[in-house]
This record gives sequence, C-alpha cells and structure tokens, in this order.
Amino acid sequence: MSKTFKKIANSKWFQNTITIVILMAGVLVGIETYSHFAESHHEILNILDKLILFIFIVEIAVKMLGEGKKPWNYFKDGWNIFDFIIVAAAFMPFGGSSVAILRLLRLLRVLKLVKALPKLQMLVGALLKSIPSMGYVSILLLLLFYIYAVAGVFFFGDNDPIHFKDLQTSMLSLFRVVTLEDWTDIMYINMFGCENYGYDDMSICVNSKGNPLLSVGYFVTFVLIGTMIILNLFIGVIMNGMDEARAEMEAEGYSESKGISHDIETLEQKLTEVQGLLVKLKKQNT
Repeated sequence: MSKTFKKIANSKWFQNTITIVILMAGVLVGIETYSHFAESHHEILNILDKLILFIFIVEIAVKMLGEGKKPWNYFKDGWNIFDFIIVAAAFMPFGGSSVAILRLLRLLRVLKLVKALPKLQMLVGALLKSIPSMGYVSILLLLLFYIYAVAGVFFFGDNDPIHFKDLQTSMLSLFRVVTLEDWTDIMYINMFGCENYGYDDMSICVNSKGNPLLSVGYFVTFVLIGTMIILNLFIGVIMNGMDEARAEMEAEGYSESKGISHDIETLEQKLTEVQGLLVKLKKQNT
C-alpha cells in the first residue's frame, strides 16, 4: 500500500495538479484585494478556499502514507515541514483583528511553488547557502557606510543639514546615494552651496558653503566603492551559491540514477537465475 502512495506522490500528474492548485490559491488571495468583488462572491471564494485546503491536506496524507510504517520520515524534509505549517495554520483560531494574519498565511501558500518547481528550489538553496558569505560582505559595506557617514557630517553638516545633520541622517542619505537615486542632487548641493542649489527653505540653509573638489571626490569614490565594487560582491557570492546548489542537485540526481541502475542490474540477475532454473527443470522433465 505504501508503495502505491509513494508512486502517486512522485507521479508527474500529481505534482502538476498540486502546482495548479498552488497557483489557484495565489489567484484567490489576489482576488480578495478587490473588496467589492470579494464581498459579492464571498460564498464561492470560501468554497474554493476550503477545496484548496482539502487538496493540500490530501497531499500531506498521501506523502505520509507513502512513508509506510514510518510516517514521521515526512518531516525529515524541511520543505515538507514548511508545507505542513502553512496547512496547519489554516486551523488556528484566527478572527476579528487577526483576519489580516490569516490572509497573510493564505498568501504564504504561493511559496509552495518553490518546492513544486526544482529550478526555484535551486535558487532558494543558493540564497540560503550565500547568507554566511553575504554577512561578511554586509559587515564590509556597513564599515564603508559608517566611515563615509562620519566624514559626511564633518564635511557637509553645516552646509547641508537636511542630508548630513547627524550620523543617522548621513547614513540614510548614503543609502540613497548607493542606490543611485538622484545622488547627483546631493552632490550638487555640497558643490555649489545650499543657497545656490537644492534648498527652497532658506531658514534651514544658515551656513551655505560650497566645496566642489571635496564633494566630487567624496561622492564619486563612495559610488565607485559602494555600488560598483561591494554590491557586485553580493552578486558574486550569490552566483557561487548557485553553483554549489546546482552541483548538489546534480549529485542527488546522479545518486538517484545510480540507485535505479543498481535495481535494474539486480532485477536482471534475478531474471537470469529464474531462466536458469527453468532450463534445468525442462532438462529434468525431458
């Protein structure tokens, strides 16, 4: 019996059906954002939601039954635990002000697509593998932000209090610069002085003082280091994680194919033995 359920769980039609149901769940959550339509079709949407939940429960049951006498093996896969939590959350006593939480949990059903699509699973695995290395790159970027933010307060705090009044404001302005969102406007304010560029409220611009060479050197070097170099390190780390995840998936596929080929060889040996016994029996009968 367990082999039958295992075969169903691994079948292509079953996996495709679950993928379609996941997409339907995502569409239903999107429809709920149109309040008038959702209210007028509340009963139909509620029935569809219960149907989707029922199919997800059946999916979990089939996979557990496929484990035979050890259904707890289902929870050895992290993605299975994630699926179980999403389904179990639907039975939690949400109501009143917690409706938004229930809708959010329904939205998380869309993330089941990550497991349904191997390529997405590889991408998520690559991101997870990249987290440790990304942490070190983030520390390096934080140090860069801190050094430039302190220097920005010293250099431009008097001229440009909107962007460099204190340390936290300076770091926020540098975040804007590193995303390349109108960073040249901030540079021009400190090149020409706040009374000549960028400031409409002169009550804030009390000490206008332009510094062309210093501001150009400050912002250009920060953009080159922060955007062109360090942010590219993030891309490099993620690409390395993708290579590792791809290698692991290929290794798993190789081990599975190796196991299948071993089973085929064993079956062929058994068939040869059976044929040999049949030949012996024929000889004895003759």
